[in-house]
Amino acid sequence: MEKQNTQETLRDIWVLGDYRNYFQSRVTLQILARARALAKGTGGRVCALVFGHGVDEYAREYIAHGADLVYVMDDPRLADYSVQTYSHLLTCLAADHQPEILLIGATRFGQEIAPRTAKALKTGLTADCIDLEIDDKDRLVQIAPSFGGNLIAKIITPAARPQMATVRPGTFQERPHDDLAKGQIIRLEVPEDLPEERVRCIRSAYKPAKAQGIEKADIVITGGRGMGSKRKFKKLFDLARVMNAEVGATRPVVYADWISHDALVGQAGKHIRPKVLFSFGISGAIQHTAAVTDADFIVAVNKNPNATMMKMADVAIVADANQVCSGIIRAIKEKIRD
Repeated sequence: MEKQNTQETLRDIWVLGDYRNYFQSRVTLQILARARALAKGTGGRVCALVFGHGVDEYAREYIAHGADLVYVMDDPRLADYSVQTYSHLLTCLAADHQPEILLIGATRFGQEIAPRTAKALKTGLTADCIDLEIDDKDRLVQIAPSFGGNLIAKIITPAARPQMATVRPGTFQERPHDDLAKGQIIRLEVPEDLPEERVRCIRSAYKPAKAQGIEKADIVITGGRGMGSKRKFKKLFDLARVMNAEVGATRPVVYADWISHDALVGQAGKHIRPKVLFSFGISGAIQHTAAVTDADFIVAVNKNPNATMMKMADVAIVADANQVCSGIIRAIKEKIRD
């Protein structure tokens, strides 16, 4: 692998590209957007890395979404993802070019590669970050929930480099596609001595998700303990069906097994940005409110007018959450019949 001038790369921020299911999974683009802001503090470039075969389209996409430079390794041997091969290549590149920061999406892809790479590079890694900042000493502040979401930790890597973090999908907003964006693509040779594969892909097929997921939904209906019981909580699913919405929940509801963990909205779960957010029976603990602040419009229903969610809401209804939910369902059904 050809080395660049180390002084040119010491301040760079690298983002590992995960282009599989590109049009649905946008985490790489979201991280690139945040990296642009961070680069103002480091003074370096935003660089994306792409491994695979026939990946020029994705390299151009990353430039259009904020990358100054894209390192590309294109080879038929990289057509199928392998954690051993990809983490080996990433480790070798980082060791040669010495970036300041290396960011990876906190997907299954990233959760496999990131810890292996961090160990090989003898550096730290903060998983599932919900924010990233640059402090007054030009260090990456990696912000992540800890102790089950009860605390927010601010973590730094004082000495080892690169500073590494995985970032939760949906945490940042991607930049608009810019057809006129300028960037450089650097093609790197793939070494002959790739690691021996422990697992070989024989065949793969994409299985689409049954639902769009709360991170992508325009309308999200969330419920808390104020719904009263698992039976009453199910009314939210009835409301979601007539509104073409998705259902989310607070941590106590998830832990009570009223709904699956995939629906958890909060620092230990999903960050969402719906156009409309309905909040039924949610008081508004910081773990939850931090994950919904980007909603465009909030409707909150709670018996307590002083609840935090009520103060955050654009429309606050002081009433029983179950009764309001049932009333909305009836009103929509009557409207449909008319």
